This record gives sequence, C-alpha cells and structure tokens, in this order.
Amino acid sequence: MTAPRDEIARREKSARDAIQRAFGTKEAEFGATLFVSHHLEEIEDSYWEKHLGTANPEPSRVLDILELRSHWGDEDDGIDTFDFTLPESITNYVISVRFDEMGRVVEITMES
Repeated sequence: MTAPRDEIARREKSARDAIQRAFGTKEAEFGATLFVSHHLEEIEDSYWEKHLGTANPEPSRVLDILELRSHWGDEDDGIDTFDFTLPESITNYVISVRFDEMGRVVEITMES
C-alpha cells in the first residue's frame, strides 16, 4: 500500500516546518544545526554563490534549499521517515525527520 500524495505533501511540509523551528535550538544541536554548520565549513564558496547568491550565506538560508531525497518507513506506505539534503548530490549527509503513527514529527537527526 502506498501513501496518498496529499499525505506525502502534508508530511513533507510538516517536516520542513519542524526543521526550520528546530534550527539553532539545543534540541537541534546534532540535527539541523550541525548539518548546516558542517556544510558551511566544508563546501566551496562557489556552491553557495550558485544556490543562494552569496559565498557566505546566513546559516538559516541553507535550510531554504533543502531537497527531499527520499521518504521511507517500516510500514508499506513508506512515510515514517523523510530525508532532506542539499542540491546536486554535494553531500552524503541528510537531515532525517521521523514521524510517529499519527503523523507527528518526533525526531530530527543528521544522518550519513
């Protein structure tokens, strides 16, 4: 059984909103905040210039260019976890957002 498109879209938006809210908080220290700080240090200025119009973007702007890499899960519908990453396959890292059985965000982590 696959998940309805509207539920996938709802969860993607919910995940993006949760990432934005969590960024810069103590809870996101090893999730979205670590993902951004790591990539700002490791990726060439030209990449940021191309995607954000500046070689030194504000850290929170990095979240604006995240792309949904995949969604998957233990159940047949494949919507328990949504993985976001940077464009152009520049990294093997993702921000992984996990949902509970009611469709609520329960965890945001950085994974490789």
